[in-house]
Amino acid sequence: MLLTGASRGIGHATVKRFSAAGWRVITSSRHAFPEQCPWEMGPEDHIQVDLADTGSTLAAIDEMKRRLAEEGGVLDALVNNAGISPKGGSGGRLNTLDTPIEDWHRVFQVNFFASVMLARGLVEELSRASGSVVNVTSIAGSRVHPYAGAAYATSKAALAALTREMAADFGPLGVRVNAISPGEIDTSILSPGTARMAEAFPLRRLGTPDEVAKAIYFLCTEASSYVTGAELHINGGQHV
Repeated sequence: MLLTGASRGIGHATVKRFSAAGWRVITSSRHAFPEQCPWEMGPEDHIQVDLADTGSTLAAIDEMKRRLAEEGGVLDALVNNAGISPKGGSGGRLNTLDTPIEDWHRVFQVNFFASVMLARGLVEELSRASGSVVNVTSIAGSRVHPYAGAAYATSKAALAALTREMAADFGPLGVRVNAISPGEIDTSILSPGTARMAEAFPLRRLGTPDEVAKAIYFLCTEASSYVTGAELHINGGQHV
C-alpha cells in the first residue's frame, strides 16, 4: 500500500497497523524517513515528496511506479492522508475573509489535487490488484469548525465529493474508493481547547490515531469488498 502524510498522527498509526499485518508499506511525506520509526524496510520504502508542488508530485508518481514494477506492478491500496491547515499569525483560525489566496491554492493542491493526481497516476497498478483508495476527509468538511480554517474545510468537502466521483469512475476498473471522516483525534497537532470539546460528544472523549487506522485498514481489506463511495465517520458521535 501507499500512504501519504506518513510522518505523524493518523498516518504514522496507519503505517504501523498495516506493517504489523504484514503489508509492504510505501510511505511518503515532505520529510525524510525518520530513523526512530519502528518498522523494517522503512528507509527503502519511503519517498520524500512535496505534494504542494505539482512537479514534485509527478516525479514521485514516476518513482512509485518504478518501485511497484519491481513486484509485478500492483498496488493494493492508496491512502490519501496528507493534509495541511494553515493558521493565522497568532495560531488562530483563518476564515474566508482573511485567508491569503496563495494559502487557498496551496491547501487545495495538497488536500485535493494531489489525491486526484496520485489516483490517476497509479490507476493501472490499482486496477491490476482490484485495489482500494481511501481519502481522508474531515468533520470540518460538513460544518464550520472552531479551529479548522475555511480553506482546509472546503478542501475536505471537495475531497468527499471527489470520493463519490472516483467511486463511479474507478468502480468499473475493479477499484473501490471510499473516505473516512475523522473528528477530534488526539494527535500532536490538536488546537488548544479541542480536548474540552470532547466533553459534549456522546462517547465523551477524543479519538486515538489507531482507531482511525483500524477503519482505514477495514476499507482496504476483503472485509469491505462491497463498500465503495462511502464516507465513514470516526468521531465518537460528534456529528449527531
